[in-house]
Amino acid sequence: MLRRFPIRLSITAISAFLLPALALAQGLDGGDQVAKGLPTPRTADGHVDFSGVYHAPGYGPGDPPIRGGETIARNIARNMKPADVPLLPSGEELMRQRNATNSKDDPEGLCLPMGTPRKDPYPWKIVQTPQLFLILYEGNVHSYRQVFLDGRPHDPNVSDTWWGDSIGKWDGDTLVVDTVGLNDKAWLDLIGHPRTEKAHIVERFTRPELGRMNIEITIDDPGAYSHPWKILESSQLAPGWEIKEYICNENNRDAAHLVGK
Repeated sequence: MLRRFPIRLSITAISAFLLPALALAQGLDGGDQVAKGLPTPRTADGHVDFSGVYHAPGYGPGDPPIRGGETIARNIARNMKPADVPLLPSGEELMRQRNATNSKDDPEGLCLPMGTPRKDPYPWKIVQTPQLFLILYEGNVHSYRQVFLDGRPHDPNVSDTWWGDSIGKWDGDTLVVDTVGLNDKAWLDLIGHPRTEKAHIVERFTRPELGRMNIEITIDDPGAYSHPWKILESSQLAPGWEIKEYICNENNRDAAHLVGK
């Protein structure tokens, strides 16, 4: 089993400086990268089986090196030009305010949930059954997401939630996850891309081979963006790994004195 970098830090301002180092440490830590080209696993009913523990997007031992600290955890739009992110003026101003204070009010840094579709640098696990697609996150507040595959519609009573109401359906070998009922408290990343209660998130999960899972994410949030926009994330399978206990609050004892600059 691969050893993992033991640092567990949650305070946002500290994380801004440590994410690149953490990424480097994880990349150097192991050599158990799955060989390329191995067949996609499938369940008994013929669907793609996404089960397994995965490195956070961009943090696998075979992933491209991280340049300038621009991880997906820090900037969900890291592979896009700023002009290609369709922020409304109100969204631009909100991001400006958040960056002016070094993201000191980032909810994740205060041990609140990341919220859909944000990722942190830690591994995550998928448990899949015919009726349920369960995502377990090691980091943040050790949270989980439930994606229902049993054909139910969205719950009309779900609103103002961190993770939202997620239902999934199959489009060939692609699992399409549709999420609504979100709040405006979560940030999409460390630098503060906003998310509002009007957000509608669609994730398309594919697994082209054993060692790789790709996610195309469409963010449709007219409260912060002028039109829907897409990002692509890719996670590498972490063979032999298991997610570990992460207690965010134990590393966040002095948040009241974290004042940004």
